[in-house]
Formats: sequence, C-alpha cells, structure tokens
Amino acid sequence: MERDERTDRGPRRRLGRRLPPDAPGLAAAPKPVPPSAWMFPGPNGTDDDGVVGVGADLSPATLVDAYRRGIFPWPHPDVPLPWFSPDPRGVIELDGLHISRSLQRTLRRCGWSTTVDAAFDEVVAGCASGRGDAGTWITATMGGAYSRLHALGWAHSLEVWDGERLVGGIYGVQLGGVFTGESMFHRESDASKVALVDLAARLRSAGGRLLDVQLTTGHLRSLGATDMPRGRFLEILAAARDLDVRLATGERPVDRHL
Repeated sequence: MERDERTDRGPRRRLGRRLPPDAPGLAAAPKPVPPSAWMFPGPNGTDDDGVVGVGADLSPATLVDAYRRGIFPWPHPDVPLPWFSPDPRGVIELDGLHISRSLQRTLRRCGWSTTVDAAFDEVVAGCASGRGDAGTWITATMGGAYSRLHALGWAHSLEVWDGERLVGGIYGVQLGGVFTGESMFHRESDASKVALVDLAARLRSAGGRLLDVQLTTGHLRSLGATDMPRGRFLEILAAARDLDVRLATGERPVDRHL
C-alpha cells in the first residue's frame, strides 16, 4: 500500500438532510474523519483471493476510506496486514433473509431481546473468544481499531440478551445504507442467527439497502446469503454510502419477527 502524502484528496461525504445528532433512540451519526494518508489500489487489480494490497494502518481515517471503497482488512498470521475486496461478494438482501422452522421456534420460545450499541466492546470480545481459531484474527489491535470507529459512530453492535445475560451478537461497519458485518458469536444455540435476523430488520426499517457479509459460508447461505458480482456490490455501495441511515437502538423482543 502506498502512502498518499496529498491528504487533501481524500473522499468528501455528501451531506443531505440529516436527522438531529441527538435523535432519541437512534444510533449516533458518524463523525467526519480526516482524509486517509494511504492510497488504496482499485479492486480490478486484486489477486484470485481478492487481495487489494498489504500494509497501511488501522486508523479511523484509513478504515473509513477502505470501507467506502468496498475494501476491508483481514489479518493473517505472520504476514503484513492484507486488505480484501472479494469477487463475488457475500451479501444478504434485506427482504431475502430466510428464517427456518427451527429458528422460528427459537424466536417464539426463547424470550430473548435485542439492543443496538449497548455493549459494543463486549460483543467484539465475544466474537474474538467464542469461535476458537476462527476468531483469532480479532486481535487486541483489531478490537481497539473498531472500538475507535464505534466511538466515532461508524461501527455498531447488535446484542442478544437473555434477561441481563449477553448470549449473542454481531458487530460491523455501517456506510449509510450498507452494513458490513465483521463477526458474530453465540453463547446459546441460534443466538447469532437471531442477531442477524434482528439486524436485517432494523436496517430495513431505517431505510438501509444491503447487509454485506463479505464472503458466503454454508451457515450464511442457510440464512439467505448469496454471491453478488463485485461490480454490482460496488455500485450499490456508491449509491448508498452517504445516505443518512440510523439504526434504532432500543430494546425489542425477538418474537416480533414471527
């Protein structure tokens, strides 16, 4: 990754009509960040794994610039920090989420509730520790970087509660109408699925366009994830990344999804 010394060439956010910054019951509006000091290559130069480049840093300015371009970091052991823009891209259309019969039973019987941004650091910690080797890429450095993004209103979490016990959740980065899910976890069966269902519903209600899951897996496909050509994903992102979409944060019972 090349360092861009011309820091005045960074992206400018187009601001339209905005909700009041202290709108009750809504997630915080993202605060402006300075232009990135790094210049990311375009996605057409990626390798077969979708790697755009390596290096750079995890400052808020770098991360916001990367996500605006459809690029995300994914640390790998013993190599400089790689940045990815995969083709195809794993996505969940907000009206295409699949709720199986077994998940319907969980929603009906569990008695759980959800919130947004009530326990961001705890959700990140749960994602880092709750998945064995699969969660080890969420290092303390990575967790701290997303915590800083959260403080600036760019990263959000959704929590699943059994009473006052955190049983699952998901966190990610939101660019206007596109939410990029970074990781999710569960301490009770189906709790991560419930988190995804609830996040999609809140994003849809807020006027969002797409839930980005980066790469599809069998688990995500069972919930409705599909592969979208990178070019189409980037078109949607460009059209939606400056929309004023704010997630509702209040506690809600999960059986409302039935």
